[in-house]
Amino acid sequence: MPASATERSLIASVAAHTRWATTASDAERSAATAPARTGLDARFAREVDPDGRLTDDERARAVANARSAHFRRLRAKGLAAQRRKAAAVAEAAEAARIDRETEMRGGVA
Repeated sequence: MPASATERSLIASVAAHTRWATTASDAERSAATAPARTGLDARFAREVDPDGRLTDDERARAVANARSAHFRRLRAKGLAAQRRKAAAVAEAAEAARIDRETEMRGGVA
């Protein structure tokens, strides 16, 4: 049976923590993530200057702004997900409270 999304996430999390537990120095950590940073910056550069018309300084500023916007969008999505989860937990708690009260009254609402 294939692993659920939650199980896959847990497996990936364990792997990531194991990886970083065995990477001692900041230099090693930086080197390990350099290809991802380079690739993301290249993507941002293509997005902000698809025709290659900006100067290097203009492109660097535009890439920095695109990177900042990208990570702020991710943060906004994360906050929205946290709010949805909190609302779902509160709703479940309220439903459980109503069920308990109903049960205490002998099943009469």
